[in-house]
Amino acid sequence: MSQSTSWTIGEILEWTTDYLKQHGSTSARLDAEVLLAHARECDRIELYTAFKDPAEESLRQAYRELVKRRAEGTPVAYLVGLREFYSMSFRVTPAVLIPRPETEFVLITLLDLIKTAGRQDDPLVIADVGTGSGNLACAAATQLPNAKLVAIDIQQNALEVAGENVARHQLNSRVQLVKSDLFATIDADQKFDYIISNPPYIGLGEKSSLPHDVVDQEPHTALFAGPTGEEILQRLLVESSQRLVRDGWLISELSPIIADSVLRIAQNADGMKNAELMNDLSRQPRVLRVQNK
Repeated sequence: MSQSTSWTIGEILEWTTDYLKQHGSTSARLDAEVLLAHARECDRIELYTAFKDPAEESLRQAYRELVKRRAEGTPVAYLVGLREFYSMSFRVTPAVLIPRPETEFVLITLLDLIKTAGRQDDPLVIADVGTGSGNLACAAATQLPNAKLVAIDIQQNALEVAGENVARHQLNSRVQLVKSDLFATIDADQKFDYIISNPPYIGLGEKSSLPHDVVDQEPHTALFAGPTGEEILQRLLVESSQRLVRDGWLISELSPIIADSVLRIAQNADGMKNAELMNDLSRQPRVLRVQNK
């Protein structure tokens, strides 16, 4: 992208899309648009009416730096500091996992179970274990106006980001943030109607198969559970049986790679029943739901 040539918005988008493709981006056009909208301080949709507008040098300079960092592997969400989840905007930093569309199936499963039970208006108490940016907790609280959420994470820097998002969505009165390794520091008498989670579930042996921008940029404590990827889920199953009310549900994201194995563990877990895998839009098992006895 020459500094001396006159460029339009459309031209720098085309150039950047090709450039990012050459540097391995699988969503080059989207990346280019999101970064340009961020540099231009406008909504992405506004770019489509500005294709023929000149791109001033100050804009191009800011954009060049963003594109350079993206080509070097920094995720777009970290560059712009925001990510959408369930039609809500969340602050993200390298301290937290970037929310992904697959995790919406945890929320969808939760809402379906609550609707089936006719409990949409009940004063439910829900734990979000491994809250990260707080996306699941905030989205659940928004959809369930009478629910209280306890958002748990082992990392203090993640809880600080979650706190920003709780405040951003004006949920301070209904989302409590707690630093804890699963339920270790939660009051022993505290029970939950539902437990939701997007825990670490990737095995260390899978590291080489992951995209470089994931392995190099996102927090390993939020990605890797141990050698098999099942380690945190096994602990979560055991502890959830002690923390759920009778007939309460644990709903957790998992990897299709370990889905069958984790399902067998859940089916044989003491105090649990009705273990089932739920598929995502690609018909891959993405969510485990299991009920307390």
